[in-house]
Amino acid sequence: MTDVQQFEAFVRRYQDMVYGTAVRLLGSPAEAEDVAQGVFLKAFQRYAEVVTSPSAPGWLKTTTRNLCLNHLSRYRARWQFFSELDQAGESGTVAFADSVAARDDEDEEAQRQDRDARLENALRRLPDHQRVPLVLFHFEDRSYQEIAGTLGVSLAKVKTDIHRGREALKKYL
Repeated sequence: MTDVQQFEAFVRRYQDMVYGTAVRLLGSPAEAEDVAQGVFLKAFQRYAEVVTSPSAPGWLKTTTRNLCLNHLSRYRARWQFFSELDQAGESGTVAFADSVAARDDEDEEAQRQDRDARLENALRRLPDHQRVPLVLFHFEDRSYQEIAGTLGVSLAKVKTDIHRGREALKKYL
């Protein structure tokens, strides 16, 4: 396999993870594609190091997060998170006995989609300084200390913003 084919396989293996992380932080599929492209450009530049490393997924996720935060700091006025992901339900024919269970599953799916949409709308209403730490904590599984270091704020501010963000979400929901 040539180097080009190896890199293409590498991109295919990790593209969903990188794009998913970017779209969750940026809220815009187009901007997420741009950031993902930048991540893989950086990966290409360091391909010899990255491809052999068992920590490649972590490096890619960290690079994605950092590029997203850089992008957001440049375009602070346009901060918004949680893109509207296409959540189309699956369709198909089922036997009568399965149709009752399928309807229950569809009802649960519809309820989950409604709940997710309400949460997404509530999150968009939060101020930026509360929304960003919440995204990093709940979706990126970052610790308070990591969030504080990433955002360049104190640990107390991160804790306060996450707490206040949760309280505001409760009111909105």
